[in-house]
Amino acid sequence: MPFSVSWHTLLEAIEELDDGAELLTPLSHDRFRITDAQEHRIIIRFAESDDSQPLQREQFERLYEHIQDATGGFELDRLPPDADPYPAVLSLHPQFEVDEGEGTITESDGPTAAQLAGTETAPPTTDSTRSEPDGLDVYSDGLLLIDALERYDVTDLASLETETLVDVYTLCSDVQRNANEFRREIADVLLDRLHHDQPIYGQYGSVQRTARRNRSLKDDQDVIEQLEAAGIDRERVLTVDSTKVDEALEVTELSESDLYEIDKSEYVRKAEVDESVKQSRLQGLKDRLAASDEDETDQLQREIEALEERIDELTSFSTGTQLQQ
Repeated sequence: MPFSVSWHTLLEAIEELDDGAELLTPLSHDRFRITDAQEHRIIIRFAESDDSQPLQREQFERLYEHIQDATGGFELDRLPPDADPYPAVLSLHPQFEVDEGEGTITESDGPTAAQLAGTETAPPTTDSTRSEPDGLDVYSDGLLLIDALERYDVTDLASLETETLVDVYTLCSDVQRNANEFRREIADVLLDRLHHDQPIYGQYGSVQRTARRNRSLKDDQDVIEQLEAAGIDRERVLTVDSTKVDEALEVTELSESDLYEIDKSEYVRKAEVDESVKQSRLQGLKDRLAASDEDETDQLQREIEALEERIDELTSFSTGTQLQQ
């Protein structure tokens, strides 16, 4: 099928869009609307930055050709970041679909889903009705910590009672531990959705796949033999092993300080947590939130929305127009 046929099918699909319909770029998850569709270009406007961008027909044709040539779909990470809107718009065509899990755009013989914001292809948005996530420890501990931070003047730690400091420290420790465990679970899922070094943007930041190089020595004898074969004397790489030193200390009259530089430091360690007290306080907070005055809840929601708008202003950015050749 020649591209001209697909192009006019795409223009027809755009004409059928509901007024105000928003699309979502598959990599950066930027929301945008199509403001005009012409014979040689499509004009879009980004929701966050309010910047307009023309998407040229010849660039769509080049993307179309890449998809035709690719086996198993064209990989989206081959596109530069400023070309992210092109596959989103092309997904309006009934035979092209973006697969964010695989990071590809493919052509199909049957009807496909469009990259519309607010559909199942879009990331979840924050609803005004908030509910407690089931079985998420970091949520409960975070709620308790927020309550403590609101009840005490933590800007002047020296003025707080010792028991209060212990409570705040314990809650900080629990939040840190549970948040790290939850963060690792999120990272495991994200790894399947990140492609090469292409960053993915959320509302509060961005993440990207990276690699860490780890190494450990092979068997000692193998290493020494390899180095000696290369002309390196074994004495140059042999070091004192602390495990063997400790074994020697047990059968000699030497003291630990004879062989070790010892530097003592003191720190605070969480010894135990009273879970029953935490659960009792947590239930009280949940009951109080459930019985909150509607006007207070509305005011809190307005403050949250204002903060989110401010964050959006600080993290928004403009994009360019050219597809990778």
